[in-house]
Amino acid sequence: MPLALLARPMSNAVGSLGGRIDVSGTTLGLAVGDLVLIGLFVVAGELQHGYSLTAQPGRIVGTALPFVIGWVVASVLAGVYTSTVYRVPRSAAVRTALAWVGAALVGQALRATALFHGDFALAFVLVSLGVGLVLLVPWRVAVAALAGRF
Repeated sequence: MPLALLARPMSNAVGSLGGRIDVSGTTLGLAVGDLVLIGLFVVAGELQHGYSLTAQPGRIVGTALPFVIGWVVASVLAGVYTSTVYRVPRSAAVRTALAWVGAALVGQALRATALFHGDFALAFVLVSLGVGLVLLVPWRVAVAALAGRF
């Protein structure tokens, strides 16, 4: 009986996410693409600031992690991994933009803590918002436009 009680909250959590995440290969592919683009944003920033990718690989992970955490939280809340968002370009644009704004703000807030390097600099907030939107929104709109044709 105790195992059934422990399993109950987990099934409720999965049920709650069921409407926000379409568990499929498409979701996996989109999530990988999203994370690659977030990684590209971080790597480009590190290179722009003169950091060596090979000499300080831990720095890249430390820079990316707050944004990845932010993306995981915000993307689920925004519902970017639902079948509607996969097939409707306008929905993909709006929900992806909302998710990235949330992710960038969470990422910046985490960087302002002692857990991660960095701080909450307004200039970087604006740059991260702009670059992330330029990378993620067209990608998700293109996927939705192509998926909507089939």
